Amino acid sequence: MYQKVNQEIFEKLAAIVGENFVFQDPDNKKKYASDETEDLQFFPEVIIKPNAAEEIAQILILANEFNIPVTPQGARTGLSGGALPVFGGIALSMERFNKILFLDERNLQITTEPGVITEVLQNAVIEKGLFYPPDPASKGSCFIGGNVAENSGGPKAVKYGVVKDYVLNLEVVLPTGDIIWTGANVLKNATGYNLTQLFVGSEGTLGIITKIVLKLIPYPKYNLLMLVPFYSATKACEAVSEIFRAGLTPSAMEFMERDAIDFVLKYNHDININIKEDIHAHLLIEVDGNNMEVLMQECETISVIVEKFQCDEILFAETDREKNELWKMRRKVGEAIKQNSIYKEEDTVVPRAELPVLLEGVKKIGAKYGFRSVCYGHAGDGNLHVNILKGDLSNEEWRQNLPDGIREIFQLVIELGGTLSGEHGIGFVQKPFMNLAFSEIQLQIFRKIKQLFDPKAILNPGKIVDMEGY
Repeated sequence: MYQKVNQEIFEKLAAIVGENFVFQDPDNKKKYASDETEDLQFFPEVIIKPNAAEEIAQILILANEFNIPVTPQGARTGLSGGALPVFGGIALSMERFNKILFLDERNLQITTEPGVITEVLQNAVIEKGLFYPPDPASKGSCFIGGNVAENSGGPKAVKYGVVKDYVLNLEVVLPTGDIIWTGANVLKNATGYNLTQLFVGSEGTLGIITKIVLKLIPYPKYNLLMLVPFYSATKACEAVSEIFRAGLTPSAMEFMERDAIDFVLKYNHDININIKEDIHAHLLIEVDGNNMEVLMQECETISVIVEKFQCDEILFAETDREKNELWKMRRKVGEAIKQNSIYKEEDTVVPRAELPVLLEGVKKIGAKYGFRSVCYGHAGDGNLHVNILKGDLSNEEWRQNLPDGIREIFQLVIELGGTLSGEHGIGFVQKPFMNLAFSEIQLQIFRKIKQLFDPKAILNPGKIVDMEGY
């Protein structure tokens, strides 16, 4: 379907960005062949690192002319294979787009390039007393552009929303090489179709984002953090919706079952937290705001509620060090599990009241197919990360049973009113399950949108929907 990158094309690419920013050596090909999605590798034929929208436009025009696939890449921290060059071709790295362009304190907005690390941007606005809330676990290494491409969330999403709630406007290079702005730098916009939101979460399949305008909010003065241990993981999940029904909206509410914490403590000896043997799950709950007395009252109310669900003594983080240690424990879960075993991670999401049913269902499906699962995630959003471990399964059992088990998990998720991904995206690995969440008519609409923006299917092909009928 696609042409290979020959010497002529390599020289044309070098003429666009300079010889120092085009690579074909084995080490670079290996580096840009993977992200954080399990152990998948797809080698690009060439890696290119532009630093201007006009350069990207020329690259895409060239790719259209020679019918070469182009895969946009950020920090490659994704978990759905969205940045994998599955058809080879050009890996287009955005790492040189690494500047914050303008912090507009008067209008509470920031304009940034996509290669800025998320935590760097967050810290830059905090210095001005402002807040950009979306905070994925990889915020210390992931790029803001990748967050926009995946519509990332994180713990703060339960109160403050996800990336889409903060994107006002985007500069995008279309697959044809045209450069457009998708909207306007305003809080309300009822002018035409909402192209901005179409690109948010489109995983680099419709265009390459080169500038991002984000809304900011004032930074809350105070926060309180508590770790609530439960004797039952199901009871911990039941407590979640009860807290919201009481009229409270924590700034974070994270679920970790016992195995998740055990893995973290095993691989991170600098975290010093004692867990009783009969504790099976924890909720990490944070409240924030500008009135400490109100926050204390909220914590007291939460304490009364969780006591109804078989919890043990609640740990309140009294210092910044203790808060950081608890958050480090939560953010290290995925990494610790990855060190333990070959694994497959699913990013399920259901209405939060259905979380107990989902958790029990996942365990039953695991027992049926012979795999162990470790569950954790953003309980306040109903977003449960299900990590399936290969453990003692043979390669044949892993290969044959796993797809059926995952499909059954997703079927349960759909029955509960949920969907396939809360924040990791569909990318390459979840694409086979899209027919569970969408009808053929809906999938055809997706394909037609893709075809409208990308007539020759050169931009990040093989992601979200298949190419059938394209």
